[in-house]
Amino acid sequence: MNELRSLVDTSQKVAATRSRRAKIGHLADYIRSVDPDSVLWAVAFLSGVVPQGALGVGWATIGEPPEPAAEPSLRIGDVVEVFDELVATSGPGSNSRRKTLVTGLFERATADEQRFLHGLITGEIRQGALEGIMVDAVAAAADVPVDAVRRATMLTGRVWEAAALAMQGGEAALAEVGLTLFRPVKPMLAQTAEDLAEAVGRVGDAAVEWKLDGIRIQVHRRGDRVEVYTRNLNRVTERLPEIADVVRGFDADELVLDGEALYLAEDGTPARFQETAGRFGTEVMEARGMKAFFFDILHVGDRDVIDLPLRERRRLLEATAGDHVIPHVPVTDADEARQVLDEALRHRHEGVMVKALDSRYEAGRRGAAWLKVKPVHTLDLVVLAAEWGHGRRQGWLSNLHLGARGKEGFVMVGKTFKGMTDELLAWQTEELQRRQVRATKHVVYVRPELVVEVALDGVQISPRYPGGVALRFARIRGYRPDKDPAEADTIDTVRAMAGLPPLDE
Repeated sequence: MNELRSLVDTSQKVAATRSRRAKIGHLADYIRSVDPDSVLWAVAFLSGVVPQGALGVGWATIGEPPEPAAEPSLRIGDVVEVFDELVATSGPGSNSRRKTLVTGLFERATADEQRFLHGLITGEIRQGALEGIMVDAVAAAADVPVDAVRRATMLTGRVWEAAALAMQGGEAALAEVGLTLFRPVKPMLAQTAEDLAEAVGRVGDAAVEWKLDGIRIQVHRRGDRVEVYTRNLNRVTERLPEIADVVRGFDADELVLDGEALYLAEDGTPARFQETAGRFGTEVMEARGMKAFFFDILHVGDRDVIDLPLRERRRLLEATAGDHVIPHVPVTDADEARQVLDEALRHRHEGVMVKALDSRYEAGRRGAAWLKVKPVHTLDLVVLAAEWGHGRRQGWLSNLHLGARGKEGFVMVGKTFKGMTDELLAWQTEELQRRQVRATKHVVYVRPELVVEVALDGVQISPRYPGGVALRFARIRGYRPDKDPAEADTIDTVRAMAGLPPLDE
């Protein structure tokens, strides 16, 4: 079954369903019905992703949709062909050609199909089919273990590729997926702990590492070829030539390393994240001074090592990266961990990571094996809207509406206009207007695409917002262009800070 109509019907069912189990059931039933050669595209589209990448099409290109078709006729392959043509279109007259292609596609689509295609092209598919749900659905559809699908998704970075393998070759095909050099994997992520005692107690046999406030990087090497990727899996080698040169000098022909890129001042002190990010985003010559500090190793020589326990990976890392390794100290209790935290703070870093020494590298997971502890509470939240400022902030979008990640989208947890420089206000006014979806006289509502790091004194119970909590004395530390909205903190994390149970959505 390759008709676009069936895919759109499934999307509507999922969007109308609150139950996670029911969502998984709808998706699994649909995936089973799709021809194996179209599974990759079907799962990608249902995930709100265009595998071809940027199509060069925006709101202006789409414009007012033409009169919809009375009967469905489009197939998934038809959409793929048009998207391929859009990607291949360039040069003089390309805008006109893209407009013609998009209009032709929409003329063949029913009203429901037009709405879905519009959301897919503009990145606004909102149906609650997050990656975790899709992984479970693929496993159910293919009758394979969830862990097998999750692992393949982690290593390919794409749930739709794992789906195609699962439906075409089952568990055996998934088991063959390994780490491929120069194809970045999703980074392992950490949960937040309130304090060191909690963190060490939860982890058990633990080590404590300095937590640097830099740009997360993953570096791949084979011979003289070195490539650097961000946590979003974007290639940024040209921006970080010094780091590529450092890794090229390590005594290993093949490597995959996980670490941080951080700008250091002349006296060796670390810059705030905003300065590091600013230099990272500018021309190469201005990015000089960026240093690499590694904390994990995923591949060395001719073997993957992600399944080795951290204690063994750490020995391999230290033997490979030498002085470019983040300090790492095994501890037995919170007092020993406190000494590491105090040392990290003396060096002006933001806190520590507490890690289970027996843990594997679980790419893409925010598991309990890694816990972050910071003296100042911070959350990564998503900007949902902004209010026009008054007085000296007249003409700037100032007061941000902040959302945490929920099961069905983003849940508003507070507002703030504090901590912003004039430069940041000017930048965010431009960026937020580019993402506008609707507006009132005072508020601009935006696509939830920008992640911002928020410092706060705590969280209080409040009926004002749908999550039942509100931020206390929130202030902006800076935007996090290195993070996707899917990596924002969850509403359950925010509620836990107020002592509340998970939100039953």
